[in-house]
Amino acid sequence: MNPDEVVVWTDGGARGNPGPAGFGVVVTTPGGEVLAQLAEGIGWATNNVAEYRGAIAGLEQALALGARRVRVRADSLLVVNQQNGRWKVRNAALRELWTETRRLVGQFERVIWEHVPRERNRHADALANRAMDAQGMVERPVEGLPRT
Repeated sequence: MNPDEVVVWTDGGARGNPGPAGFGVVVTTPGGEVLAQLAEGIGWATNNVAEYRGAIAGLEQALALGARRVRVRADSLLVVNQQNGRWKVRNAALRELWTETRRLVGQFERVIWEHVPRERNRHADALANRAMDAQGMVERPVEGLPRT
């Protein structure tokens, strides 16, 4: 199946922020048929990094499916507003992820970013939590973070 248009539902999270992190992605047709699901633990990261990693994975999956138009639905105001140009990207770590996201966006005919309330994003949220659980114990990095 080669859908022209897909909806990417994405969510990311970190327990502790920063902490053990992961993302979940559900790619559907506009009518709601599930085409792909992704859940990945990403080690130690912030919520915002996990949210961006989920959006990137969702866009990569949409490309792999051959979609030309994408509607990204996320409960992260930061990602949606930065991608829509309403908010600046001040964090250096997020700037790289923002740049990678823009590179992927450029490969589609159209990408629409929509903020959705958390309640409407339950499937992606469940996948993100499953990913965080499945990766097991994650060590806090020694470099750059104060020891407690």
